[in-house]
Amino acid sequence: MKDKTWSPAGRAPMQITGEAPDEYRTRVLQQQADTAERRRQDLKDQASTQKTPAARIRVWERLHHTRLPKELTHGLVAVIAANTGLTTEEVHDEQRLRFRIVPTA
Repeated sequence: MKDKTWSPAGRAPMQITGEAPDEYRTRVLQQQADTAERRRQDLKDQASTQKTPAARIRVWERLHHTRLPKELTHGLVAVIAANTGLTTEEVHDEQRLRFRIVPTA
């Protein structure tokens, strides 16, 4: 049986039948620590200059549970650029690659 992961919304996994209360607490605390560590690493990767712009944007998408918008003028473009340490033009380049947008003259 796979445990549900802990979510920041406050829903902890269910206690497994026969699991002692202290084991349950330990498991939940470990899952919370694992989740926090994954988020910390994702935030670090999101702005890492060692990652490609595409990789940084994918991390941003995963963290925010949303996709890169198709429209070059979308308001999220500036937010994505700021959060990832990319320029708006680098985000536009990724949009053009993903969505096969032909640049206008």
